[in-house]
Amino acid sequence: MHADALRHFYGYHFAENRALWERYVTQLTAEQFAQPLTYSHGSVRDQLLHLMDVDDVWFSELQGIEPLEPASASEGDDRPLLRARWDAIEQRMRAYLANLDDEMVSTRPITEPDEDRNLLVWQVLLHVVNHGTDHRAQLLRSLHDLGLETASQDYIFYVYEHS
Repeated sequence: MHADALRHFYGYHFAENRALWERYVTQLTAEQFAQPLTYSHGSVRDQLLHLMDVDDVWFSELQGIEPLEPASASEGDDRPLLRARWDAIEQRMRAYLANLDDEMVSTRPITEPDEDRNLLVWQVLLHVVNHGTDHRAQLLRSLHDLGLETASQDYIFYVYEHS
């Protein structure tokens, strides 16, 4: 696995995260945004928090740094704060990826927790994008159920537009 290929794959991840936000999350009413849902991590808000916090935790583990403080429970429509949080997490990820080289992808930098010590960088990086795709799919279904017309997030469409 090459660093440039991983950066390309993260271009897809970041683009789909932003598209999810801009196409759908911004259209929701405050009630829809916070409405408890029975699948996955709950409301659209809570699912988004899970998605961004998992990205931050894995990238923090790769770098041996502390993740951001978890977001607190919301009392109202906190989308501007959450968008700023997601932007900050994405910037931290982009900074790491900018310094990624081909030798790094086969290293094992994680020391804690024990279960992650044998993971190679490329395995973690693929996992994070895969995790994001899974949760975006769950969110797209939830958004559809809330009455929004959603579209595909297939990687190949990103490739067609960014070859």
